[in-house]
Amino acid sequence: MAAGGGDAPPAIELAGISKSFGPVQANRDIDLAVRRGTIHGIVGENGAGKSTLMSILYGFYQADAGEIRIDGRPTPIPDSQAAIRAGIGMVHQHFMLVEPFTVLENVILGAEEGPLLRPSLAKARAELKRLEEEYELDVDPDAVVGELSVGLQQRVEILKALYRECDILILDEPTGVLTPAEADHLFRILRSLKAQGKTIVLITHKLREIMAITDAVSVMRRGEMVRTLATADTSPAELAELMVGRRVLLRVEKTPATPGRVVLAVENLSLTDDKGVARLKGVSFALRAGEILGVAGVAGNGQSELLDVLAGIRPATGGTVRLDGQPLDLGHSTNGDERRAARVAHVPEDRRRRGLVMPFAEWENACLGYQGEERFEGPAFTLDRTAMRDAARASIERFDIRPPSCDLVTASFSGGNQQKIVLAREMERDPEVLLVGQPTRGVDIGAIEFIHNEILALRDRGKAILLVSVELDEIQALSDRIIVMFDGRISGERIAGETDERELGLLMTGIEPGTRAA
Repeated sequence: MAAGGGDAPPAIELAGISKSFGPVQANRDIDLAVRRGTIHGIVGENGAGKSTLMSILYGFYQADAGEIRIDGRPTPIPDSQAAIRAGIGMVHQHFMLVEPFTVLENVILGAEEGPLLRPSLAKARAELKRLEEEYELDVDPDAVVGELSVGLQQRVEILKALYRECDILILDEPTGVLTPAEADHLFRILRSLKAQGKTIVLITHKLREIMAITDAVSVMRRGEMVRTLATADTSPAELAELMVGRRVLLRVEKTPATPGRVVLAVENLSLTDDKGVARLKGVSFALRAGEILGVAGVAGNGQSELLDVLAGIRPATGGTVRLDGQPLDLGHSTNGDERRAARVAHVPEDRRRRGLVMPFAEWENACLGYQGEERFEGPAFTLDRTAMRDAARASIERFDIRPPSCDLVTASFSGGNQQKIVLAREMERDPEVLLVGQPTRGVDIGAIEFIHNEILALRDRGKAILLVSVELDEIQALSDRIIVMFDGRISGERIAGETDERELGLLMTGIEPGTRAA
């Protein structure tokens, strides 16, 4: 019988699933059927309820109402162990790995056979080798997970699920932290899993990925299931409209830039890390008022370190940086205080580790780093929490942060809404310079449109913006000029409207287009 065909019952059936968190209705009477041996996409805006629905299927949450059926049989799933026994595995957007452990130790964690680890480790090593060969999941079993790239850590999560003999694999925003090359490899893995009869549920906001790899796609909006379509019968424009409830521009419309004075001048900037590895090697560029300077490159080529130095998080080893002609102190870490005082705002690449304190309420994160502002001063060296909450509510409304509750713990927001919290905090201070890393990572199509427009509006008010993104189409769409980084150096500079992906891709590998190597 062909995969997913015939009279076989669906691999997954969700019937009438509802879930509330206090006054917030995350899922409302949702029905979903996923055919066996297919890749089924689920799309929707941040906060639409996608991750909540899949967390119910994986046993992290319990539905308030409804039924789960696996292969046609009612299957209660009170916890993740029950989900694993039912053949369900899940790779979360933020990985559930113990970073000091090796790959092998992470894979067997929670699946040990008996009190002695040696037999479990020996069995896991042999099984890992088989899985790696069968599904192109090459990774060193003895490598420490915390030292692996994000793409390799994701492979470890998939190996964990396959080691537990899952037949259904759920992936939540799996490419949000991957380079384009890593995403392409992941898709090869998913196609291989499908060919072996596995059923895959893919939560993503990237419509291009939906069109490229899924067989069917379900659209959620504000906690409800709007529609399920065969991927071949739909289009990105239709899916975007179903997600947002209105027509969405899938391109960036901008007027030509009118660059002014040099606001940020970087000369011969260098950085050597604690292990003696040179991360920045003589980086020089100028950023002008009223322009967006994009920084392209494969992750790990110095872009993150560049942002850290400019934001005052890490000291530089050498070089100079001038802000409006005045040299910045690069000799020590300031935790960003001096930069904020100079009206340099920073949206870090990793919102969870660098941009937010996850156990804090939304209103606390909304003013984090700016709590010393005069408007937040209370009596006798205290903070005016009412003023802070009022400011947070205004940001929530303006940036459409969901759910619209400033008292909700930040960890309870979806990744895209967490990103909006950081962007609102930094952009609403009307900075002279905005350093922004991966502004739309893990963000849905409607929010991407909003964020892009806000960045362009800041440029059009004469502000200087340094944009770091691994998304080449984002770099090309937003930037006025583009510099490309390779191995800690600038390998080339281009005018955004006078280049293409091929040329930028060559520069990203250190090859100057037009040379013999190209």
